[in-house]
Amino acid sequence: MRNERVLLEVIATTVDDAVAAARGGADRLELITAMGEGGLTPGIGMIEAVIAAVSIPVNVIVRPHSRSFVYDADDFAVILRDVRAARLAGAHAVVFGMLTASREVDREALLKVVDVADGMAVTFHRAFDEARDLCRALDVLLAVDGVTNVLTSGGKSSVLDAVEEVHALVAQAAGSKCTVLAGAGLTVNRCAEFVHATRVEAVHFGSGVRVDGAVAEDRVRRVRALLDA
Repeated sequence: MRNERVLLEVIATTVDDAVAAARGGADRLELITAMGEGGLTPGIGMIEAVIAAVSIPVNVIVRPHSRSFVYDADDFAVILRDVRAARLAGAHAVVFGMLTASREVDREALLKVVDVADGMAVTFHRAFDEARDLCRALDVLLAVDGVTNVLTSGGKSSVLDAVEEVHALVAQAAGSKCTVLAGAGLTVNRCAEFVHATRVEAVHFGSGVRVDGAVAEDRVRRVRALLDA
């Protein structure tokens, strides 16, 4: 389909999820808890156990609650503590997002997170999709060293309905250090055509590779094969 290998990131909520995803050919994990709430910060014990169980990079979401992507000072203090803890536990990256009350990327908060990450990569998560203007939001992220990925559904509930939007974001980010990571609603059967249409270089799977709530190794393997075809 293309010469470049498309990066496959899979959500894990348990050690079993992580091992199944890695065996199936995932390149990277996003470790979360509370998948039904869109993902919240996992406990340090789970972070350490998953990192010990797999050899692929583990990105850890840092999100204290699901009420909003606008956080108060107490929330943000917790976020910074969790970023430090994830770094010390050996996480490859943290997955974070924060908006202002006017639905702009909170650049000051992001810079503080990048500083506390101390060289650890930062993925800006789907708070991005709630920004007032996605192109403007991406410009802010592209100007912040340390932000290596932006997870997005192109502003839609399903990324499969945002082919044009994702294609435009990929073009906007071309040549930068920040990769557009497309996720939310991707399915095994439609991932290859989506990648072809958008030229996206990284995809993010959650429920699309799960059976009865758990990551299914064979589904991950099927996605990997389709992406590599």
